[in-house]
Amino acid sequence: MAKERFVETYSQGVANIRKIIVDTETGVNYLLLSSNMTSGCGVTVLVDQDGKPIITPVSSCK
Repeated sequence: MAKERFVETYSQGVANIRKIIVDTETGVNYLLLSSNMTSGCGVTVLVDQDGKPIITPVSSCK
């Protein structure tokens, strides 16, 4: 079975959903927000206080 490219590392909410998704190849963290998963959602890169992407070490994604 192929390795999953994106993994969910955090999830909060049922109606107002917030998830953190990590790219297992680059380690880049993304935030997914939705008021409900049927009418659309938004995804953005999570950044630190300097505006640089938050990176999770790829080894901890496996």
